[in-house]
Amino acid sequence: MPNRREFLHRLGAALALGALPRCADASNSEPSPSPRPGEEGEGPGLGIQLYTLRGVLPQDFDGTLARLAEIGYREVEFAGYHGREPAAVRAALKEAGLAAPSAHVPIEALENDWPRTLEAAQTIGHRWLVVAWVPEALRPDLDGWRRVAERFNRAAAAAREVGIGFAYHNHDFEFVPLEGRVPYDVLLEETDPDLVRLELDLYWIVKGGRDPLEYFQRFPGRFPLVHVKDMGEDGGMVDVGTGTIDFARIIARAEQAGITHWFVEHDVPADPFRTARVSYENLRALMDAHAASRTR
Repeated sequence: MPNRREFLHRLGAALALGALPRCADASNSEPSPSPRPGEEGEGPGLGIQLYTLRGVLPQDFDGTLARLAEIGYREVEFAGYHGREPAAVRAALKEAGLAAPSAHVPIEALENDWPRTLEAAQTIGHRWLVVAWVPEALRPDLDGWRRVAERFNRAAAAAREVGIGFAYHNHDFEFVPLEGRVPYDVLLEETDPDLVRLELDLYWIVKGGRDPLEYFQRFPGRFPLVHVKDMGEDGGMVDVGTGTIDFARIIARAEQAGITHWFVEHDVPADPFRTARVSYENLRALMDAHAASRTR
C-alpha cells in the first residue's frame, strides 16, 4: 500500500492527465461565499479522511460510503476520486447521505489546471481544497517556503472567486527548525490569513514536538479543519481514543482555533472499517462529554 507521498504523486499524475474532466454544469452554479470559521452550519462536522479506506474504496466505492454512513459519519474528505467523474462522486455521496466539504489535491494541481480542479470541486460540493504535501525540492530553505506561500496565496485568491476555501495540511517536517526558524511558522506568517487556512494534523504536529494549543493561541481562527489521529506509546498511529493524545483539551479550544470539521484518519489501519468505527465512537463520546459539560 503506497504511503501518502507516493499516493499524492499518483494523484498529481492523474490530474495532469485529465482525470478530472470539465464539468459543464459547474460554471452555471452560483458561487457561495468563501467559507470562514463558524459559517458552515451549527455543531461540529465529524467526518473521516477517505485515505484511511484507500485499500477498499476502489473495489466498492458506493458500499464503502454506505458503511461509513451506517457507523454515524456525515462527512468525508477525499484524497482522489478513484476514477470517478465529479457528477458520479456527487451522486454517490447523495445516495449515502454524506457530504464532502473538502478534498486533498497535490500541489501540482495549482499550476497544471487549477480552474478545472475548482470546477470539479464545485460539482461535487467541496467547500475546501487542501494541499497535503510540499515536495522536498520546493522547500530546501526558508525562501523556498516563502515561494510556496506565494503559490498558496495565488491559488487561494482564485479559489475564493468561486466560493472555495483553500488550506494546507501538515506533516511533521514543517516543525523541524530551518535557518533558525520553524517552517510552519513562516508559512503561516507569509500566507494571507483571509485566504489561506490550515488543516492541522494533530498526530503529525505532536510527532513534530509541538503543541496544537500554542498555535491556536498564536493564530486564532486559522484552523477550520483538523485531522484526528492518535499516537501510541511507541509513536505509531493507533485508533482515535486508544492512544496518548489528549483530544479533550483540543475540543475545548475548538472555538478559538476556528474548527468546523473533524476528520478521523489512520494512515496504515490493519482493519479500516474497525478503525473507522472505534475512532468515531471514541471521538463522538469526547464531543458529547464536552457539550454536556458546557450545559451544566
